[in-house]
Amino acid sequence: MSTRSTTQGFFDPQTWTVSYVVWDHATRRAAVIDPVLDYDFKSGHTGTASADLMLDYLERHALQVDWILETHAHADHLSGARYLQQRVGGRIAIGEHIRAVQATFKKLYNLERGFLPDGSQFDHLFKDGERFRIGELEATALLVPGHTPADMAYLVDGAVFVGDTLFMPDVGSARADFPGGDAHQLYRSMRRLLALPPQTTMYVCHDYPPANREPAWQTTVAEQRALNIHVHDGVGEDEFVAMRKARDATLEVPTLILPSIQVNVRAGQLPPADDNGVAYLRIPLNALPLHR
Repeated sequence: MSTRSTTQGFFDPQTWTVSYVVWDHATRRAAVIDPVLDYDFKSGHTGTASADLMLDYLERHALQVDWILETHAHADHLSGARYLQQRVGGRIAIGEHIRAVQATFKKLYNLERGFLPDGSQFDHLFKDGERFRIGELEATALLVPGHTPADMAYLVDGAVFVGDTLFMPDVGSARADFPGGDAHQLYRSMRRLLALPPQTTMYVCHDYPPANREPAWQTTVAEQRALNIHVHDGVGEDEFVAMRKARDATLEVPTLILPSIQVNVRAGQLPPADDNGVAYLRIPLNALPLHR
């Protein structure tokens, strides 16, 4: 366990999402990873209870935020990045291939002409292998496509934050059937992460626990290589791809995919308000496949 940094996870039971604050002891500088903006699907109301837990933690530990890091444009929750930035600052960052995701979903939603799929909604776009700092902590952004074309993992002080690429060993791996997803790429991305030193701590972005355990989000590379039900050592690419495609064919569309992505490609900014002062989310009809 590192004596230079602390990582605190925040589990959101409504979306099964885990957000993180990781901070440097020497400087008390911090990064926030994958924050959640609450959204009530029935009423259309947004809320900040999940993000406010993170704000309370930041204030209680007197932390200054350098970065708000997104691992990808999530399909299962709205991003709280903009809300947090407005209160504590920090640069909102994501991988540079978010441009491809934006281009795809600008067409799906027929977004306003002023929305440009150029990544400019974010403060920084990481390249694969790019190094950056959280206070005095060295960090590296790793491109891990497959779940989406733009997924990133963040390696920080002997730990890696893997987003949706891998889950806990008894849950397995991310789906690869979203637009731009690719099971072959996903396999190679997972093996890239599993090539990190065995003692590397791994933090996942979601947990969907079986009935016999509570939610969890911390494991290691060694545990994943030994125990991950989808991609443990010995599982080859073709075997994994066949399993992933068969499994994805049975999965329902995520409940919040349509409201969430149009917010998340804007770095957590809600769509611009109409002339009546109300912001609207767009729901494309008959555009996504039904549950098969």
